[in-house]
Amino acid sequence: MRAERGVVLVEVLVAVLILGIAGLALMELCGGGLRATIAAEAREHEQADAERLLSAYTLLKRTELDQRLGDRRVGPYVVNVQRPERELYRIAVADLVTVVQRDEPSNAP
Repeated sequence: MRAERGVVLVEVLVAVLILGIAGLALMELCGGGLRATIAAEAREHEQADAERLLSAYTLLKRTELDQRLGDRRVGPYVVNVQRPERELYRIAVADLVTVVQRDEPSNAP
């Protein structure tokens, strides 16, 4: 009878150990998912900020874009404005890039 109690106790201890290991693995999995979610949200906010900045630059007039040619720091971002052709401006903020057209001012009366 005592031998059976000892075996049952060992079985219970092994079962608790297995459940503990499984619980730790599950906690680590949940923690990894939470870290990935936080990183994704931060990246999403950065992309939204960069998109707003890019949108603001696309609204600038030709003379304003000419004043901003080259690299310029705007907060944590570097905005790069280039003029590959006379009427085209390439605007880059972080991973986002767009090209806008600004006609030359006419000299007609």
